[in-house]
Amino acid sequence: MEQAISFTEENYLKTIYTLSRQSKGKIANLSIAEMLHINPATVTEMLKKLNEKNLIDYNRIDGAALTLQGEALALKVIRKHRLWETFLVNKLAFTWDEVHEIAEQLEHIQSDKLIRQLDKLLGFPKFDPHGDPIPDKNGQLPQSQTFPLITVEEPGSFRLIGVANHTTAFLQYLDKIKMTINDKIEVKEIQEFDHSMVIRIGNRTPVMISSEVAKNLLVSD
Repeated sequence: MEQAISFTEENYLKTIYTLSRQSKGKIANLSIAEMLHINPATVTEMLKKLNEKNLIDYNRIDGAALTLQGEALALKVIRKHRLWETFLVNKLAFTWDEVHEIAEQLEHIQSDKLIRQLDKLLGFPKFDPHGDPIPDKNGQLPQSQTFPLITVEEPGSFRLIGVANHTTAFLQYLDKIKMTINDKIEVKEIQEFDHSMVIRIGNRTPVMISSEVAKNLLVSD
């Protein structure tokens, strides 16, 4: 029988999973505290609790890593979050910069039947409105080969698959330059000094983007 965990515990597991996708090895307390905007001492106490429940493997020196059970629970929360974001955009006409905070609340709903029906209603989507992969009911992620646009060294054509930055300011900036998921991006020029780029989105007039923007655009060939 699956053990009950609190909303706060779910948030910790999701955070550890997210950080583990960005770096190798165990996750330090400070990294978790910074991402959750809380005191490191509070993080330590919660990690001890999660360790006792066998949801993480933790010690004060090395940090925390999810156990198989902890990873399964983290992926379940992520699945719900991304399905709700997709529902809000596709069915309720929210914009992609409006949905994160609402999905943060909805992701803690515990009804498995509701989530199965939501998935079915949406046509079993594999990616959310930000291009992030949606785990299936078994916790399996669809494969997507992407890389940050900033890593491109020569002009060429690419496809926008996702974004690494989900902040309202960044998404609204992309709306302003009329860039969205699945757009064709043609890199026209790359500035040697700061790696800013001149790009063409679709067939529109070329625009200049900063290296910070290029770092957060996930593309494929």
